[in-house]
Amino acid sequence: MERITISIDSALALEFDRLIAQRGYKNRSEAVRDLVRSHLEAARMAQSPTGHCVANLSYVYNHHERDLAERLTALQHGQHDLTVATLHAHLDHDNCLESVILRGATAAVRAFSDAMMAERGVRHGLLNVVAVELGGAHTHGHDHPHGHAAEEPLHSHVHLKPKT
Repeated sequence: MERITISIDSALALEFDRLIAQRGYKNRSEAVRDLVRSHLEAARMAQSPTGHCVANLSYVYNHHERDLAERLTALQHGQHDLTVATLHAHLDHDNCLESVILRGATAAVRAFSDAMMAERGVRHGLLNVVAVELGGAHTHGHDHPHGHAAEEPLHSHVHLKPKT
């Protein structure tokens, strides 16, 4: 690990220490590393939104909005290759929070997320994108406890490694 030294004014250092305490960091170094990683990732995504990513799209919507839940579900089914999983939570009588885990080409993930957030009635949408490197395709079988491992087809998957 490389050691660096920075100088900041006292007021900024005090604010930073408050943030560190609020977020539960053990020390300034851990907080600075997270800030640098976050800034580098944002710059990487702004400069080159190509390649692949994993992402979390979260949004709040009023489930009484006419056909909105059905429209959102239809959009997800239309992009089933991008949609990994969806978490749905009821916030109150009217509002729901959904969090959709996505993976795929960054441009496609962004376009899909924009379409979801543009639906009438969707509020407070936020997309968190993490660029990934694609590992090689791997094919393997699994032993299954229900006794028909020989009948199970081989499964293929690609490893996704977050860029550092």
